[in-house]
Amino acid sequence: MKLNHKGRYNQRLIALAPSITSAFLLSAALVALTSCQSESIALAASEMRVSKSVEASQSAVSQPTSNQTAVSPSSDKVQTTINQQAQQQVTQIANQIKQSLLTNNYQAITPYIHPTKGVRFSMYAYVQKDKDKVFTPAQFEQYLKESRIKFTWGEKDGTGDLYITTLPDYLKHWASDGLDKVDSDSISYNAFQSLGNSLNNLKKAYPDSDFVEFYFPGTDEYSGMDWRALRLVFEAYQGRNYLVAIINDQWTI
Repeated sequence: MKLNHKGRYNQRLIALAPSITSAFLLSAALVALTSCQSESIALAASEMRVSKSVEASQSAVSQPTSNQTAVSPSSDKVQTTINQQAQQQVTQIANQIKQSLLTNNYQAITPYIHPTKGVRFSMYAYVQKDKDKVFTPAQFEQYLKESRIKFTWGEKDGTGDLYITTLPDYLKHWASDGLDKVDSDSISYNAFQSLGNSLNNLKKAYPDSDFVEFYFPGTDEYSGMDWRALRLVFEAYQGRNYLVAIINDQWTI
């Protein structure tokens, strides 16, 4: 049977159908594969960016900045200036108190006494907080005027005799002993120039204090065993430095 033109066309189309279907499926598969690869690449790139971002954040946290580690030279200079000013102020006050002791002008010491702690008197280097005499500014001024009232200041080294006398007499004959022989080279700030046999607990008794020591090295006649030291101890209070202790030191047995 002969096929017309339309019939032959349909017959060819049917013969080519499997090839067309395969080509279409192959094309669709390639498109899908390309899409998956693109998504995988995009996802990998995204994960890489996130990883780098996290690493950068961790690095920023773990690594100290220059502001955290660097010490400003200007800050050191400021602190040094503050320390120098404090030393100058304390030393100046100490010299004024020394001059008042030498001239028996004890009233002039009153304004320098600590307003709340008062001033302690220690006969020797070891501060005895349970025995040493302590006077408030008002008491100090009062007992300067009432010069007949006597106090027990402690025990004399060697003999153990009680030292009993008035406040003015103590300042003149004990606290000021050897002070007139101290020269400018024998004045120290927060430093001990000589240590005797008695224990020195100044820094333990007054850990937040500054002190000025006036030191007399003694004479050749006594091989320096007649040395004397006067230590004036200061503490800061409401922006000022006040006298909290007058400590004497000398050779002891």
